[in-house]
Amino acid sequence: MKKTISIGKQSFSSLREHDNFFVDKTNFIKEWWEKEDDITLITRPRRFGKTLNMSMMECFFSNKYANRADLFEGLSIWEEEKYRKLQGTYPVIFLSFAAVKADNLSDVKEQIKQEIVRLYRRNGYLAESDCLSEEEKREYREISVEMSDARLATSISVLCEYMSRYYGKNVIVLLDEYDTPMQEAYVQGYWDEFTSLIRSLFNAAFKTNPFLERAIMTGITRVSKESIFSDLNNLRVVTTTSDLYADCFGFTEEEVFSALDDYGMGDRKEEVKKWYDGFTFGEKRDIYNPWSITNYLEEGKLYPYWASTSSNGLVNRLIRMSSADVKEKMEDLLQGKTIVVNFDEQIVYNQLDQNENAIWSLLLASGYLKVEEVDYRGITREPWYTLKITNIETLSMFMTMFRGWFQNSDANYNDFVKALLKGSLKEMNIYMNDVTLATFSSFDAGKKPSEKNQPERFYHGFVLGLLAELRDQYEIRSNRESGYGRYDVMLTPLNKNDNAIIIEFKVHEPEEETSLQDTVQSALDQISEKNYDAELLARGIPVDRIRHYGFAFEGKKVLIG
Repeated sequence: MKKTISIGKQSFSSLREHDNFFVDKTNFIKEWWEKEDDITLITRPRRFGKTLNMSMMECFFSNKYANRADLFEGLSIWEEEKYRKLQGTYPVIFLSFAAVKADNLSDVKEQIKQEIVRLYRRNGYLAESDCLSEEEKREYREISVEMSDARLATSISVLCEYMSRYYGKNVIVLLDEYDTPMQEAYVQGYWDEFTSLIRSLFNAAFKTNPFLERAIMTGITRVSKESIFSDLNNLRVVTTTSDLYADCFGFTEEEVFSALDDYGMGDRKEEVKKWYDGFTFGEKRDIYNPWSITNYLEEGKLYPYWASTSSNGLVNRLIRMSSADVKEKMEDLLQGKTIVVNFDEQIVYNQLDQNENAIWSLLLASGYLKVEEVDYRGITREPWYTLKITNIETLSMFMTMFRGWFQNSDANYNDFVKALLKGSLKEMNIYMNDVTLATFSSFDAGKKPSEKNQPERFYHGFVLGLLAELRDQYEIRSNRESGYGRYDVMLTPLNKNDNAIIIEFKVHEPEEETSLQDTVQSALDQISEKNYDAELLARGIPVDRIRHYGFAFEGKKVLIG
């Protein structure tokens, strides 16, 4: 009998009590316990079972779930008597920062304090026990959203002390989604002030806490040690490139195929693999996103379930405002190619605008790209990563993102594309001027946008938009060699009856050109003189089916000829 699929349920006890669909990941309990690490930080993309696994850890270790053998019977962890005896024997603190999101420092502090207040209320029996002095009881009851930052910083470690005293055993601390407020702090502009607070909280909870047995933190990104973990020398970091716990988050191919068989979908394995396979953790390949698989099992249709739930604001902004080089690499990725880049897996949020390579680290950690190969170069063994878009689902996410750049109601980008394909210069000029006015400045990352840099950044964003719109009709390439130079944009038709298009972008040079029309002519002359047609001619496209367009820019004004 097929088990009911409960979409989005993140409570381990509830899933087990209702006998819902569940993929056994209890091997994570054994692997983690036997590593004996004091503090473990595990990063995985969104909706990869982090919260469910943390709930599972709480149910296994917490003495509040003592005598709950029913939750684990039939699962792999219950096969060993050692672990049957271990279940339900520790005091556990389970805390989540998933909902800590605010556009200012004051509100985010209040939200964290609210989480701490809820934690203290759940353990209110401590304030009634004989283990606390009258002064400690008074201080316990004074924990509120009005508490000072200093009191907040020590709140977790103090609760550990009280629980350890009450139970006669040190405490296991589980912190889920630790980096959610950090991303918000960076995006909203209060990074420095917030990290000072969170560093103090983590130092007290995880470094100078003698009442801590062990701890696990989960998140999407590995925030740099210097930012918040500078005092934690006992931290084991497990990223998407680590071999440790590689199959403990996400579904393996064997688990996915078994579920498809159970739900009568065994004949759909290949299409499911194309859409949802591709995540790699360490050396472990063929990992699937649990959110998409459970939704597919429930709905029975291919759809970008995971991609459609994402909040891509930070990634979107970083790519849109990135240099031409980053956008060129994105063009390659969208066309199924790999790129080779060097980056540090540690993310220093306040340096994201200065260090463009950080975008690759963020895309990898978020699951949008996968590692095909790592090459360690030089005497310092610097890692160079060969990256590729993860699967069809993540490709759809990028396509939606790039379309969105030009979907401003004033942009008329779709109208421009239609005019380009039918060769109407008049309409092209009208619509492209609307597009540049609506989107131009968003493609320049500088504080003082440069008229020299803007067109270059814009045209690569423009190409990504074309790829999103015309990928099924044209092979679209930019800044590639042909003839005696490098063209800006080339559209090669997939249908032999369609026209090929070459576009050259030029910035108006007032010292050399008297008008934008001169700049247009200079662009057209370059296409001819550099023989950019050579690549198209070599592919059998006749001269009379190759169109040339020169785009001349002067600030946000554009003329096409």
